Amino acid sequence: MEQLIALIKSSVVFGTVIMYGCIGETLTEKSGNLNLGVPGIMYLGGISSLIGVFFYERAVETPNAILCLLIALISGFGAAALGGLLYSFLTITLRANQNVTGLTLTIFGSGIANFFGGSLNKLAGGVGQISVSATSAAFRTQIPFLSEWGPIGRMLFSYGFMVYLAIAIAVIMHWYLMRTRGGLNLRAVGENPATADAMGINVTRKKYLATCIGAGISGLGGVYYVMDYIKGTWANDGSIEKLGWLAVALVIFTTWKSVNAIWGAYLFGVLYWMYFYIPNLTRSSQELFKCLPYIVTILVLIISSTRKKKEQQAPAHLGLSYFREDR
Repeated sequence: MEQLIALIKSSVVFGTVIMYGCIGETLTEKSGNLNLGVPGIMYLGGISSLIGVFFYERAVETPNAILCLLIALISGFGAAALGGLLYSFLTITLRANQNVTGLTLTIFGSGIANFFGGSLNKLAGGVGQISVSATSAAFRTQIPFLSEWGPIGRMLFSYGFMVYLAIAIAVIMHWYLMRTRGGLNLRAVGENPATADAMGINVTRKKYLATCIGAGISGLGGVYYVMDYIKGTWANDGSIEKLGWLAVALVIFTTWKSVNAIWGAYLFGVLYWMYFYIPNLTRSSQELFKCLPYIVTILVLIISSTRKKKEQQAPAHLGLSYFREDR
């Protein structure tokens, strides 16, 4: 029983990181933009939140927990949204190739983050000496009483608030996309921007907003990784980049439905960490288990492609620039 609880807890924490990336990228892709810069955007969100609270905690003797949370969330979301704005300007206004721009953004984000992460390490006195303990403790605060309510409490309520925030964002986004006029207009832009333009929808504005807000949400995955997953420090080991690519794979796995990201992210977490709870596995076998999320994604992509159901396909204009003059 204890091993099962430990696996579920590890899967939920792991899955929450990629859930934010998946939700943000789903919103972006619904507008027709294919942003492969999710790993770089998560890097920007993570390092920006760390920089903000690092200097705040150094400047005051007794950091305020609420202010720590606000600084981390606002700086992380804002920096990631600026990354989305850069991508939008290049691909929407200048009509640069979306695939190349996204990959460039990943390299740019990781380079910027690791540069400033190394600088913070030096300021803190060496590698591993960064301490934003007050902020990390605030992010990891559990729900009182419920988290101590036996095995069920430990499985469902022994997490920080960002786990539940991710679920709420996924549900709200699904409602917005499927039940509101604004969401319908956004999906129309992703399916056929020329028709949407002819109907009076501002295609450029919709794309910019969806991409920037989607990037900001993805950036919250980096914030959660830094503040909760690795407890308020910086790790220059490429883990955020790996999780960012898993988030992109999760978008396909969930067939572009944000609500599916809730169970899909946790399933990815179970598949990824399952090897740790299976005895007598060799090192090569462990690496094979880590590939399971990608293998499952490929299978889902094959199945959805063969069935050819419209609701399981990517937006028709995904990855393509819109030229109004060709309308």
